[in-house]
Amino acid sequence: MPGKVDEDTPLKKPTPQKRRTTFADHVYHALYSRIVNGAYAPNQKLPPETSLAQEFSVSRPVLRTALKMLRENGFVYSRQGAGNYVLAPAAQPLGFARVETLADIQRCYEFRLTIETEAAALAATRRNAEMLSEMQHALELLRAATGSKLHREDADYAFHLAITRAANNQYFETSMRVLRDHINIGMHMHGQFLLTDGTDGLEGVLSEHIAIYDAISRQDSETAASLMRSHLEHSRNRLFGAGLLDLRMG
Repeated sequence: MPGKVDEDTPLKKPTPQKRRTTFADHVYHALYSRIVNGAYAPNQKLPPETSLAQEFSVSRPVLRTALKMLRENGFVYSRQGAGNYVLAPAAQPLGFARVETLADIQRCYEFRLTIETEAAALAATRRNAEMLSEMQHALELLRAATGSKLHREDADYAFHLAITRAANNQYFETSMRVLRDHINIGMHMHGQFLLTDGTDGLEGVLSEHIAIYDAISRQDSETAASLMRSHLEHSRNRLFGAGLLDLRMG
């Protein structure tokens, strides 16, 4: 969005994008929508797996894959022998308000540049096989979406969350989870821009994610941090272009 932008410009409601999904993705998105729309309340037990499998006409393994994705992304948790429950939203420290203006989006990017750059450096030195696998799973979803000329902010968020988890510092991960809704709005807007830009933007963004993963995989902390910073700056600059807001007070 090049050009001058008003700091208090209200955000337009994102337009949902149609996605080509696997059966597990279909179930994941359906349950995710119910959770965020309040159809399932925090700490409410989900219907039994047999009932959900019948409702969505999928096998139990497919349903369990979808539930695993929901757990990994922090939407549900399981109790051994008791079923699956909706995870209550994390208490929001500092009284984070709703994202309402473009200035809020820019401020969120500023904060992400601080925590995610350091998290990427730490992840490179602390990651294990499980965390690398989690990042790879998110990359596979992004690669499939890119091949279909689509953007998946859920997979994008899952990749960045996995990096903060790999840093093995709960403050990074908790900050990302608390800011999930704020981050997703920026990611969705960025995805909308890539889809309408008429360039190979999706491929470029996928390449940026892969490069970050490669640096973390080979334990190159300096490169991982540098690539993460560049990735976030590129994302922010694609959105704001020459219209980066002046956030000084007064």
